[in-house]
Amino acid sequence: MLTRVAGWLLPGDTNKHRHLPALLIPLTLVTGLVDAVSFLGLNRVFVANMTGNVVFVGFALAGDRELSLWSSLLAITTFMVGAWTAARLIARSDVERAFTPVTAVHATLVATALVVASIFGHRNIGAQIALISLLACGMGMQNAVVRKLAVPDMTTTVLTIAITGLAGDPPGAAGRRRLVSVFGMCAGALCGGLLHFHLGPPAALALALVLLLAVVVFARG
Repeated sequence: MLTRVAGWLLPGDTNKHRHLPALLIPLTLVTGLVDAVSFLGLNRVFVANMTGNVVFVGFALAGDRELSLWSSLLAITTFMVGAWTAARLIARSDVERAFTPVTAVHATLVATALVVASIFGHRNIGAQIALISLLACGMGMQNAVVRKLAVPDMTTTVLTIAITGLAGDPPGAAGRRRLVSVFGMCAGALCGGLLHFHLGPPAALALALVLLLAVVVFARG
């Protein structure tokens, strides 16, 4: 099934990574979920979308009191730590072998964040620091391994180029990948927002953890 999905995303001989491209779809959902948790519950910060954080730093420095400078800087810093760590793991083997352990570590970080949110909540500053650090570090790891896979139009975290391609390029396989990315992140954000508002952040983090564990299991197939 995953191989068929991967073939639909990358037809012909363009797929060099077997079934792994199909697993980028749940990873895109995870992006929407964790960014819903962080933006809605952790001082209006992103843990996956670093472009937004860079802009938020500028707004905060300009005097916007509704944005937290330290939250955005912390997210950027720990995201980079995660990306650096994953890059070291990938360099020791190759991206296909590193995909599973990197995703497993990401799942562990999200599981730890779930425990923190369940026990300490998300409103006190200590819990916020822990949650931002854990989630951003995990997303940095995800971004690093997906970047090395280099599946066109499926970065799992950035959609600007994908949306530009949807508007400017003719229909085809690239358009399918872009649509999947857009709808996947939107669906993740929608689910994350609904869970956050109705059940609280732990529910959204639990769904993200389930998706990551599923990716770990199927990546080994």
